[in-house]
Amino acid sequence: MAMNANLQEDSTSGNNGYTAEAITVLEGLEPVRMRPGMYIGSTGPSGLHHLVWEVVDNSIDEAMAGHCDKIKVTLLSDGGCQVVDNGRGIPVDKHPQYEDKSAAEIVLTVLHAGGKFGGSGYKVSGGLHGVGVSVVNALSTRLILEIDRDGNTHRMEFRDGGTPIAPLAVAGKSKGRKHGTTVTFWPDPTIFEETEFRAQTIMERLQTMAFLNKSLEITFEDKRPGKEQSVTYKYDGGIVDYARHLNHSKESLFKKVGYFSQAEEEQEVEISFQWNTGFYESIHSYANGIATIDGGMHEEGFRKAITNVVNKYARGKNLLKEKDENLQGEDIREGLTAIIAVRLQNPQFEGQTKGKLGNVSIRSLVERTTNEKLAEWLEENPREAGQIVQKAIIAARARVAARQARDLTRRKSALEGAGLPGKLVDCSSRDPRESEIFIVEGNSAGGSAKDARDPRTQAILPIRGKILNVERARVDRMLKNSEIQALISAIGAGLADDFDLSKIRYHKIIILADADVDGSHIRTLLLTFFFRQMKPLVEGGFVYVAQPPLYSTLMGKEKVYLKDDAAKANFLAEHPNHKAEFQRLKGLGEMDFDELRDTTMDVSKRSLLQISVDQAALADDVCSVLMGEDVESRRHFIQTNAKDVRFLDI
Repeated sequence: MAMNANLQEDSTSGNNGYTAEAITVLEGLEPVRMRPGMYIGSTGPSGLHHLVWEVVDNSIDEAMAGHCDKIKVTLLSDGGCQVVDNGRGIPVDKHPQYEDKSAAEIVLTVLHAGGKFGGSGYKVSGGLHGVGVSVVNALSTRLILEIDRDGNTHRMEFRDGGTPIAPLAVAGKSKGRKHGTTVTFWPDPTIFEETEFRAQTIMERLQTMAFLNKSLEITFEDKRPGKEQSVTYKYDGGIVDYARHLNHSKESLFKKVGYFSQAEEEQEVEISFQWNTGFYESIHSYANGIATIDGGMHEEGFRKAITNVVNKYARGKNLLKEKDENLQGEDIREGLTAIIAVRLQNPQFEGQTKGKLGNVSIRSLVERTTNEKLAEWLEENPREAGQIVQKAIIAARARVAARQARDLTRRKSALEGAGLPGKLVDCSSRDPRESEIFIVEGNSAGGSAKDARDPRTQAILPIRGKILNVERARVDRMLKNSEIQALISAIGAGLADDFDLSKIRYHKIIILADADVDGSHIRTLLLTFFFRQMKPLVEGGFVYVAQPPLYSTLMGKEKVYLKDDAAKANFLAEHPNHKAEFQRLKGLGEMDFDELRDTTMDVSKRSLLQISVDQAALADDVCSVLMGEDVESRRHFIQTNAKDVRFLDI
């Protein structure tokens, strides 16, 4: 009773100080600086590069609207980034809702202001996917806006998170271009964990944008000391060139790249495709230039139609007999590389990452178009059509054999009882959220890891040598491999189309291998397996690579571990008088268990690299290059990326 009385008294006497004065009103760009992760995802490398995408996407929207054919992105020597286009230029006249401010200033200082929100500025755009260039302004120490319109160059500068230095003003007559927008910005080091842009990340994104926008010229230039380079992307074949590019490291089933398109008043679709001799499908879809990594209605329409069209063709040409079952979609799509690019007025994106397209009308357009245009292509190309059907028939036989192998594996597991591999040293916890499994190469390393682990939450699975390269093996052969069987059983969520993320037994799958050539090969084999056969595991962020340090040294009586040569150099810069020797750490199997625990397995001290797939098409290509048959492509990739210690973060 006393408690109730107190509560009643509080509710009528000041509300514990919770009055109108306690409500904080964030104005302008303040919310972005206070909670940057809400607007750009993170303050790490992905968030830093998101600033570039926001500015570039505005230029891409101008290109999709038919007003821009050149974009240039420059990394400046002082750490800034400049994006130049020859589009119409942001309007410079006064905005009707803000009589004292230009439309350009509104775009740079008001969240969700732009030409894509129901106005007549753009028929289609990708801009609604992002949060606007105002967020770039909010998270920069300095931003300079230059607009060329009507023969004049208009300039405005902002400082310290979007504060205008002066109103937009004419800086002189236009030089070099009649119209366009230039945005130059310097990321705020107090917001971001690091402010150094990664050239490769930017180039990969720009190349994809060039593929998706036929004949658009995109130039990238790096002016940073020691990193100078310049490259231009322009593809007159558009997504046909894109499909050919993705298949460059694979053996094509035939040389032709198929293409068809269809447009309606408010939406359009174009599709390119080519089969290779591999065993995995690579379907990549985009809506208004935005990668829909989780698919959506446009992919659904394509998958349904291609299964229907190829079966109908095979029956009509008597390539499938009456007694034969229809080919399944997965049989037909084996080895298929396809690009599905749609444009529509009001894209409806679903999911946390907005990676899935939900417009029902686009499914109908894609399905209708594929049914009609793909059927025509097969009739016009009978040799290639026959190769597609024959490959699908072989894939169907392998699917049946794989099902039998799966059933055999399940029966074998049931007979053994728990269904877990005998060499798995499991943890006692049954809560996947706190459990983690270390995949360790070699029995000796496995023994050390067993002694170094926390037995409550850490499991150890030793594997012998290098697992089968799944990039070059069909699933039926793969399932006969004992190491792969052990991986599937330990993780416990199935395989390929049967994979069920909700059934995984550990929320951290950690690859633990030596920091040498063999260790790199083992990591790549395992990552290829996870990406090809347990893709949701990678997409969900459950796969990690342990990063055992290369060096140790003593500071007084305390042992200090250093990750790599760069960390060693930084340490020496910070401790120029350090006299103790540096010990090069031995392989995992030669480490004492306490050393392995302190460097690699102790949650409070270790360093893990989380594997992510931001660009599925790029990850697909990397797997094919590293693990496929094309030796020359692999050599070129390794030579290009050898010095980039972060290339594994695909």
